[in-house]
This record gives sequence, structure tokens and C-alpha cells, in this order.
Amino acid sequence: MKEKKLKLTPQRLAVYQYLKSTNEHPSAETIYKALQPNYPTMSLATVYKTLKTLVEIGLVQEINIGEGNFRYDGNCSEHGHIQCINCGKVDDLCDMDFSPLNKMVEENTNYKVKWNKLFFYGLCKDCQ
Repeated sequence: MKEKKLKLTPQRLAVYQYLKSTNEHPSAETIYKALQPNYPTMSLATVYKTLKTLVEIGLVQEINIGEGNFRYDGNCSEHGHIQCINCGKVDDLCDMDFSPLNKMVEENTNYKVKWNKLFFYGLCKDCQ
């Protein structure tokens, strides 16, 4: 945040630390509820503004899971996601090489692939 000349507020730090401490992909509302006991004066609007800032400076990923519903990921490395179509849980797809898919896309189009955002849908273990 200092590199981007942003003030390091307790609220920004709390939201960022929360996202870095979990493998879940929480919504802004979930983050707000989790932080409320320790930050009772922090508003939901502050959480939204903080998330927007963290996404803009590249410290957090925003994941659009459809219908205007966003989740947030503290892992900014390149990776895909999978969502349960029953309960809505979102998990990371780490340690998977998608470069063959990128190559296939390049071979079948007139594009040079720079990156991708992959999202898969299925049923999690609990919902199967």
C-alpha cells in the first residue's frame, strides 16, 4: 500500500489480513461480519471501499460468481476456481497447468493469449 502511496489504515490492514488468512472466498458481507467484533465502528461501506482499493492495487482478486455476486481471494497468483452449484462454495484450482489450454486457444484463433480466468462448476464433496 505504501508503494501505491495509500494510507495504511487499520481497516484496510484488517480486511487484507483476513483475506490472506483464509482459503475461503468470502463476500464483502462475510468479511464485514467476521471483522465486526474487533472493529465495531467499521461499516459495510468501508469494507466495500477497501476491497475495491485492494483489487485496484493488485493485492486481492475479485471473483464474479454471477448475477452481480462477488467474492474475494487473497491469493493473487494465477489459478482457476471451481464453484459448487448447490451450496455456492468456491475453491482454488492450484498446481494445475493450464498452458496447454492457452496453446490450444492460440492455435484455433488469431489471438496471442496473455492470461485467462478459468471458472469451473460442479458439486462439492458435501453436496454430492
